[in-house]
Amino acid sequence: MGNYNRTYVDNRKARFNYEILETFEAGIELKGTEVKSIKAGQANLSDAYAIIRNGEVLLLNLHISPHKTTSEFFNHDPRRTRRLLMHKEQIRKLIGKIEQKGLTLVPLKVYLKNGWIKVAIALARSKKLYDKREAIKKREDKREIARAIKYN
Repeated sequence: MGNYNRTYVDNRKARFNYEILETFEAGIELKGTEVKSIKAGQANLSDAYAIIRNGEVLLLNLHISPHKTTSEFFNHDPRRTRRLLMHKEQIRKLIGKIEQKGLTLVPLKVYLKNGWIKVAIALARSKKLYDKREAIKKREDKREIARAIKYN
């Protein structure tokens, strides 16, 4: 299989709404039908977030649509809580950092790595409204500069 990486779901809103401080890679505990749905691109990270409870990292609100060709009996609840698979030292490090004021765990993308479905989660701080306005202004300025260069 090799080191084949493919992104199935990307959370573009996260980079706009949060200041990303540090990223971590974690496996996701999935059912077979969930893997099929993710590989078909039928997942949504827009409202998803992670929490730490009883020493485990849990991913909430990751929406994975039920697989179309699978019977009702084998299918899954689209928004069920899924456990993230991380080393205990990483989880301890996260607990320490989350206890700092205002930090949250936000999933950035779901991807394939060496045949396994992984999720990139970020330790993030929520951006204030003026930070978002500044990001929009920078993006528009870059666009105008690119346009000016293109037409000259």
